[in-house]
Formats: sequence, structure tokens, C-alpha cells
Amino acid sequence: MIRDDILAGLPVRTAVPALERALEAHGCAVLCAPPGTGKTTLVPLVLAGLLGDGRPVRRVVVAEPRRIAARAAARRMAWLLGEQVGERVGFTVRGERAVGRATVVEVVTTGVLLQRLQRDQELAGVDAVILDECHERHLDADTVAAFLLDVRAALRPELRLVAASATTDAEGWARLLGDAPVVEARGVSYPVEVVWAPPRGPVRPPHGMRVDPALLAHVASVVRRALAERAGDVLCFLPGVGEIGRVAGQLTDTGAEVLQVHGRAPAAVQDAVLAGSSGSASSAVRRRVVLATAVAESSLTVPGVRIVVDAGLAREPRTDHARGLSALTTVRVSQAGARQRAGRAGREAPGTVYRCWSEAEDSRLVRFPSPEIKVADLTAFALQAACWGDPSAQGLALLDPPPAGALAAGRSVLTAIGAVDGSGRATDRGTRMARLGLHPRLSRALLDGATEVGARRAAEVVALLSEEPPREYGDDLAAAWRTARRGGDGYATRWRQEVRRLTAAVESEGSGRGPKPEAGRGREAEPGAGPGPQTEAEWGSGAEHPSATGPPADARPAARTDSMPQPGAGTTSGVEPAARSRPWAASDDAAAGLVAALAFPERVARARGETAFLMVSGTGAEVGEGSGLRGAGWLAVAVADRPAHAASARVRLAAVIDEDTARAAAGRLRVAGEEVRWEDGDVVARRVERLGAVDLSVQPLKRPAPGLVRTALLEGLEREGLGLLRWTRDTRALRDRLAFLHREAGAPWPDVSDAALLSRTDDWLEPELSRAARRADLERIDAGQALRRLLPWASGEAARLDELAPERIEVPSGSRVRVEYGGPQPVLAVKLQELFGLSETPRVAGVPVLVHLLSPAGRPAAVTADLASFWRDGYRAVRAELRGRYPRHPWPEDPSAAVATRRTNNRR
Repeated sequence: MIRDDILAGLPVRTAVPALERALEAHGCAVLCAPPGTGKTTLVPLVLAGLLGDGRPVRRVVVAEPRRIAARAAARRMAWLLGEQVGERVGFTVRGERAVGRATVVEVVTTGVLLQRLQRDQELAGVDAVILDECHERHLDADTVAAFLLDVRAALRPELRLVAASATTDAEGWARLLGDAPVVEARGVSYPVEVVWAPPRGPVRPPHGMRVDPALLAHVASVVRRALAERAGDVLCFLPGVGEIGRVAGQLTDTGAEVLQVHGRAPAAVQDAVLAGSSGSASSAVRRRVVLATAVAESSLTVPGVRIVVDAGLAREPRTDHARGLSALTTVRVSQAGARQRAGRAGREAPGTVYRCWSEAEDSRLVRFPSPEIKVADLTAFALQAACWGDPSAQGLALLDPPPAGALAAGRSVLTAIGAVDGSGRATDRGTRMARLGLHPRLSRALLDGATEVGARRAAEVVALLSEEPPREYGDDLAAAWRTARRGGDGYATRWRQEVRRLTAAVESEGSGRGPKPEAGRGREAEPGAGPGPQTEAEWGSGAEHPSATGPPADARPAARTDSMPQPGAGTTSGVEPAARSRPWAASDDAAAGLVAALAFPERVARARGETAFLMVSGTGAEVGEGSGLRGAGWLAVAVADRPAHAASARVRLAAVIDEDTARAAAGRLRVAGEEVRWEDGDVVARRVERLGAVDLSVQPLKRPAPGLVRTALLEGLEREGLGLLRWTRDTRALRDRLAFLHREAGAPWPDVSDAALLSRTDDWLEPELSRAARRADLERIDAGQALRRLLPWASGEAARLDELAPERIEVPSGSRVRVEYGGPQPVLAVKLQELFGLSETPRVAGVPVLVHLLSPAGRPAAVTADLASFWRDGYRAVRAELRGRYPRHPWPEDPSAAVATRRTNNRR
């Protein structure tokens, strides 16, 4: 029986007529409705014609960003119809499907819909698609919207599309949907009192995945305060499952029922949260404290909540392409997110939000969270775009274009694993990978690993990598595998379910049939959708799960290296053929290591100490104290994070491997050849074999090629400067004179700056440079003789060097005094008495010199660029000060008429 009384009370019902008119006229619409108005439950039922009001029955697909939201929405709609899930309302998420022949409304995750579009671009039989919570800007949701707009433009103009948002920031979506109408539904909201509750003591800011325990203790104390000061249930927002568990442990004696809501929570817990309670503070009814991730911001409506406690933190993906790591990081919540969270307290009655920060800090929060396409690893997106037929993604209607660097990094990974060809088009292998519903790296590990260790064992390891095991499983991948096999916890149950799915998928791929479309292959939209748990709201890892994006350029040797073939580029398996005779399947430990290395070849790491390792990407890594991985020669690192200000990444999950496995899995990074480079202050010549940044073998090279030696010497000059050559005082003076003439007269006088000299070494350092073999040979090169090669000999101007920029100037006393050209103006430092009688300031190349007048003892007395003015105005003060100090030297009253001298009065 349809629950008409409840449906009639949903606030969004007043906006339904306008929405239907917009869809009839334009085919697309943007629906803005606050959480709790019924947009997720009523609108699909109306559009599907399931409310018995005479509307035609249409098939509607609702796309949710999270599995927990998809299940909850389907259950709620089925309950409103008085049915069980799987009848007229069903859902499909990864590994779980509840639909039947009569199903008209199907709730799916955006990842499932993305996979479905790749298999059937027309979405045959579907009349309308609702993209729910589009304001969250998950990458899969943005991609699905772009694909659906392509479908409407080219194949299905009659397909109706609704972008549903819980915020009023809908202008961008309206433009994207072709200036679609915006339909707004006003929610029944009650006033929410804001209580600012910042910590009293100092709290370290979050970095990486770490949150200061002091902040979590403060959040727990605020929950206790809220229970004491206000009535009703409490909804507390925390960034991840790890923080939820720690705060829950501090609330065991409150007398309240503490519930934990996140993507890994069992269905029974989710049902209990959504069922609600009276919210009374009476002792007869036990109050509830619901600790939740961002999943409860807009995807779920929790009844009975009158109080929100907001820790003020959120998780967003970040990618470090240079280090080959991407991971979730803890950030401050945005202003929009804080408003969404606070609104949860006023859905059913007046409420209160306790914000664990100060009012002054609130104004400094960013307005909106970063769109995932701007910050996430784009390898999976690049494969989806390639399979769609638009490798550059330039033809896709996206709210924000993908960053060029991140997209290029994703394409390089796809090229290396054979998923795309040289033009960026998806290969048959890439299409098979996309169908598996995994990150391309894990797809590669599954397909190639199945060839080496068997489909079942490859699927078991990949399932461990796709959802990181709980920390209590340890950091040894092989040991975690054994624990999962015998485990009876929730993780082990999900793991076995995923193993069955992956085994069936890879076996059907091997038979050429492809995965079964009804099994819900798609991976849900998760922030930073990468190889493994990229959002704790879904997976709850408590640790970052980086995805290597390729080794940095400087991790590769520079000279005469011969790269080995890239795995997967035209071959069936990504394992080096020469290594396939090795019995990989001899043990589970070997199988775990190989599959992990196939997934993350750039994170294969060699030991450089008891606990320290170097990944082939060039990033250092360390295992924890007491880890069973200590002392291993090689590791295949599956999960690592790099704390702020740390020099090395921390290994969270890895498998022990040997060198042969490393060579086989990371073969595309192998380089071998002669290497001649400047290192540690001299030329080093050797024959090397290397995996990325990891040396496999190094042998001295006795007779390196002269061209490589010359290049290495130039590298040394660029790093350490031209001071490696032999510079005398006269040579430096010559360089200063040439620099002065180039500055004042220009051509043909040469530019002798470091950059200019290094750019034309052929013109002045030959033949000495080509004859040199090491640092000592550079130190014997006469820089002055070399510089003279740059003088304008051909034009004859070189003969005027001493005329235009003389090394010395003769002063009235007869002395020839050196001119210093190193500053902005030539300097002549001379004793004052030697310039008596000189009224004109000396000039070089038309530029007056700066005269430093010295005392008889050679100490500075005055500086002038106008001698006549000095004799007239400045000399008297200098004479008065120095005459008594140097009585034996002449101090005439009129220096312009006096005779210059180098001598004292007596000697004169």
C-alpha cells in the first residue's frame, strides 16, 4: 500500500509540476532541493509513474555517489510503495544487485552507470536519468553527466536528464545542460543555533591522514556537553573511519547508543540509523549519538537528530605526480560543507550545531570543496574517455576541464600498461580493463597476474588491493591475505564477495565473453577514484592509498641508455617474457608480491638499510618498527603515505619479493647502458643497469665516449660554475673589462656572463674542453687565454681594448693606477695627493670613473664622480680632518693648482 500521507508531506512535492514542465519542454532540468525534502525518493517515483496518478510508467535510473546512499534510497522508495526492494524499486552497486522483472526505478552508483554507458551508449529502455547529489562534484558523476549529454546530443534526444543538487549553486549545471531550467524546492527548515566550541588548548593542524588526538578528545567532550545541554539525538561529523572509532571509544560511558555510519558499516547499522528514535532526553528512551563521515551531509537523512557536532574536517584526494603518489588528505571543511552539516540539526525541529572552531576561523574557510577532477589521479578518467572515443576529453561537456598535467600523467600510465595506443585510443586490452570495474592499474595486475598465478589467486590479491585491509591485518600483504581467507569479520565477507566477482570477470574475459552486465561491475564514484580505497567514507581505510603516477624524469640515467620493451604494449601479459619460465605460483607469498608489483611497478623498492627502501620512482620509503617486512631485500609497496615534512613515505602495506620478480614486473622501467655524468664533484663513468632510480648493477667504464665526457664536464660547469677553470687576478680583470664594454658599447664586445659563456663553450673553451677527462683537467684550463678568443678580432676592434677599457690609468703624479670594472661604474682608487692639479674626472669609454680618494695611509677618505666639485666643496672638510693626522704630507689650500706627488714634504 502506497504511503500517501508521507508522500504528501514531502516539501519537494510542490516543485514536481514545474520539474515535469521543464523536462517536457527542454528534456533537461536542474532540481535544487535541500536535504530532507524528498528529492531522492519522491521525484523518481513521480517520473516513473508509480504513484497511481495516471502518469505513464517510465523506467528511471537514479545515480548516487555512494553505495550506502543507493541502498538507503532504494529501501526508502520501496517502503513508500509498501513493497520489498527488488520489486518495482531496486538497486545495483558493486557486487550487489536487487532488481526484478517488474523493476521500474533502479538506484545505482555513478560508477555502475558509467560502466553501463560504456557497454550500452544508448541506455536502451531507460527513459530518464537522475544524477543525485551532483553538487558534490565527484569525478565519476562529472564523467557520467558528460557522457549522458553526448548520448542526448547524438543518440537519444528524448532521454530525460535531471541534475539534482542539495545546494542552490546550480548555475554551472544549468549552463552545462544547455541552459536548462532550474527548479527550486523549498525545504521545511527550522532555526539552528550556532555554538562556537573551539579547543581551549593548542591543537596541531591536520596533515596527510593524521588528526591530532587532542582534537578528537575535544570533539568527544563537545558531544558530552551537547548531550547535557540539549535534547535529541546527536549527529557528529568526523573525517574518516579511524577518527570515528577513536571518538566512539571515548563515549562508551555516556549512556547513549553510539552508532557509526560510513561506507563500510554493516547494513544492519545503516538500517538502525535510518530507523531513528524519538530523540527524547527521557530516561525511558535511549538517546543516540551517530558518528558519521561526509556520507551524512546530504546523501542520508538521519531522523531524530536535533544536535550536530562538527569537527570541521573533511578528506580530499591529492596527487603528487613528481613522487608518484596520490592519497587522501585531511583538510578544513568548506563553508558550503559546514552549512550542509549544520542544516541536519534543523530538519524536523529547531536544533543546535556545535562547531569545533572559532567564529573568527569560520570566515577563513574556503567557500566550496575542490572539484575532484582538479585534484585526483586521472588515470581511470583517461581510460574512460579513451573508451568513449575522446582521448583528449576536449569534446566532453565538463564543468571543469581536467588539468593537462594530471591527464598526461594518467595517459602515460595507460600507455605503459597497454591500455591505449600511441594516439591515445583504447586498445582491446584497455577495453577489457575498463570492463573490470577496477582502477586500470589493478585491472592490469588482475589480467597479467591471472596468467602467472591463476585467476583465483590474482583476484584474491587484487581484492585486497582494491579495499585496503584493516590495520590489524598488518602491513605484510601475504599475511593479510591469509588473515582474510580465514577471517569472519565484515572486511573478510566483503573481500570474498569481491573475489568471486573478479574471478568470474577475469575468467569470462579470458573466454572472450566479457563480464556479465547485470552483476554491477561499476566502481562507485569515490574521491580520487584510484587503485584502492580512495575515500574513507566508502572504504574507511584510515591510511592513504597512493597510486604511482610514473617515475620522475631525473630518476632515469642521462646518457646512452637502452630502454627495455614496455609490458602490455602489444603483448598479452605485462610480465617480461624472459622471466615467465620462473615458477611464480610456488607460494602465496610470491604470488602476492608479483600481483602487487604488477599493479604498482613504480613502487617496487630495494632495501638501503634495515628499515629504509628506495622505490624505483625515486621516492624513499620506510617500514615501521616491529614490521615483519624489516630486513627484506625487495618490496612491492601497495599502500604508502608521506607525512608532511617527512623525507620518506611510510609503508602501510607491501609484499616481500626478490630481484627477479622486480625485474619482471617493472621491466618497462629497466634501463641499461653507458652512463657518464658529473657526480660528487667529478666525472663518473660507468656501465649501469637500473630499474628507474634503483641501481641493479654498476661497473666502472674505462674508456667512455669523448662526447659523453664532454657533456658531463659541461654539466659540472653548469652545476658548480666557471670557477672550476683557472682564473688569475688578471683574468678576472679582463672579464670585468669585457663585461663593462658589452654593457656600455654593446656589440661587437661579447657577453661574458655565466649563462652566455656556458651557452657558447664551442667558441672559447675549445680545444681544451674536448681534451679534458676530469675535474683536474678543467682546473688547468687558462680562462684568460680562452676569453681572448671571444674578442672581436675580425673587425679589428680587439686592438682598441686598452684604449676603451684600459687596465690602468696614469694619474698626474705619474703613477699608473689599476681601474676596477667589477661594479656598476668603473672605480679608480688613488691617494688624494696624486690627483692635485687634475680638474676633470677621468673617463673610460665615455663613462666617468668613480674616484675613491685615499688617505696617505691608503684608507678611504672620500668618493666622487666630479673632481672639480670635490676640490671646490668637499676638499676643505677632508683637509681639516686629515691634515693634523698626516702632517708630513702636503695639504695645499688650492689643490687644483698644486703639484701632484707620491712623496712626503721632506722627500719633495
